[in-house]
Formats: sequence, C-alpha cells, structure tokens
Amino acid sequence: MHISDILNGESPSLSFEFFPPRSAQASDALYGVIAELEPYNPSFVSVTYGAGGATRDLTHDLVIKIKETTGVPPVPHLTCIGHSEEEIDTILQRYADAGVGNVLALRGDPPKDQPDYDRSKDAFKFAADLVRFIKKFNESGRHPDPRGFGVGVAGFPEGHPTTPNRVKEMAFLKAKVDAGADYICTQLFFDNHDFLDYRERCELEGITIPIIAGIMPVTSLKGMNRMAELAEGARYPAKLIRALQRAGGDAEAVENVGIHYAAQQCAELLDAKVAGIHFYTLNKSKATQQIYASLGLSRS
Repeated sequence: MHISDILNGESPSLSFEFFPPRSAQASDALYGVIAELEPYNPSFVSVTYGAGGATRDLTHDLVIKIKETTGVPPVPHLTCIGHSEEEIDTILQRYADAGVGNVLALRGDPPKDQPDYDRSKDAFKFAADLVRFIKKFNESGRHPDPRGFGVGVAGFPEGHPTTPNRVKEMAFLKAKVDAGADYICTQLFFDNHDFLDYRERCELEGITIPIIAGIMPVTSLKGMNRMAELAEGARYPAKLIRALQRAGGDAEAVENVGIHYAAQQCAELLDAKVAGIHFYTLNKSKATQQIYASLGLSRS
C-alpha cells in the first residue's frame, strides 16, 4: 500500500519501528513481538538499516518476511552511506519485485568502527539526492504501482545534531520535500512543544506533507542513557526526570513512569491533530501495548 493511501485516511496513522535481528534467537523473539503487535492493526512498520552494511541483508530479509507473512505494509530504511547508484537501483528493484510500496530515505551515519570514513566516495551526499534518485526510479515504470515508491524522510523537532543553525536545518528539510518526499517521520522527542513548534515552522517554510511524530517510551534508566547516545542531542524535560527520580531506581516503577509519560505525550499529540504516531519499539511490545490501552485504542 502506498503511503499516500495510508496517510490520507480519516484517522492518524499508528506505526512501529523494528531493527533487524542478528541471531536466530533474536529472530524468534522479534517475530513473537510482531505477532503480538499485528492485531493492533498498525498502519505500517519500518525496518532500520545498519550503517556501512552492518545489517543490510538482515534488513532485506526482515522486510520480505513481514511482507509475505503479515498484512502490515513494511517500510524499509535506505541510506546514502556506502552506496553507489547501481547498488541503490538493485535494492529498489528487489523491493519493487516483492511488492514493497514505500521506503524511508535517510542520509545515515558513517559506521562507528570507521572513524575516518570517506564520504566523498558515496554517490549520494544528502538525503535529498537519494529522494531524487528514488523518484527517478519511479519514473522508469519498474514498480508495480504506477506511482512507484512512497518516500519518507526524517525530521528533527529538537534540531539536527550536525546542523545547529535551525534556519539552515529547515532549508535542508525543504530540499528533501522539494525532491519528492511524501511524508516526514520525526526523530524521537520528549517535549511536545518541540514537535508542535517544528510543525508550525514547517508550515511557514511551505512544507505541507504529513509529519509523523516519533515516540519512544523510557522503559529503563540504562535505556534512557542509551537513547541519549543514539539520538544525539535528545532533551529530557525536567518533569520527566523528576518522575524518574521519584521511582528511586526501582526498575518496574521506572518502566511505569516512562510508559505513563509517553502515553500522555501521545494523547496530547492526538488532540493536536497529529498526522500519525510512530513508536520506536526497540523490538519489544509491552510498552506499546500499554500505551494503546491507556489511549483507548483497541485491537481491530
């Protein structure tokens, strides 16, 4: 299903993100999570992509398995890092042949084990270049859907860590939209004011495509610290930190605080007519299920 059909519905989209498993045991666990979440009828699920090829084949395998064994549209991530035009064309053709309807186009980050990675050898310098290439593929008529792939791009309500100039950041976002992006999926955030201000600034920039809010509940203090590393520059509001401190290090209490906070975020966003909410699941289902329950969202 093309993302335009998904996002043009009457209700906000609700979607999940998974990362590809690296072992047979992790695969079994993840497919169990997918089975638990599928009855909630997600609008789509996205699958992350390893930097520098670390999990690229695993990404493809997971995307195809979701496509073939569930009724949920998969949205694979695709990055600029370490790719030639020929490689991207091959990947797009594999997804098109499998009936995958959408991709998320990202610049991506250089592999952490290659601190001197030379980006000058990459065919695509920016996500906008990758979006244009995907749109060119669509124009070739090689996708079974005459519209070709629906294309998503990333947004950063708290600001992009490598672009402290917020005016320039919005110009980069506008370039991705002008290249042909169909929707924006944001990085995680913990203060809804950041998202709502970001949405308004998009409107002022003439960006009118749907913006999906990325939510990741804090389920452990260790996970919160890890989250801060992965989402460089992530800000934790004082009210969230106070609530976590009240938990006193009790693991179950910390998890309950994080889920309650994320549920409140989601309720406020839904009231603010958000186009969609994207849950960063960390390949677990408990937090997402509890947030659904607190919002009164039932299984379909």
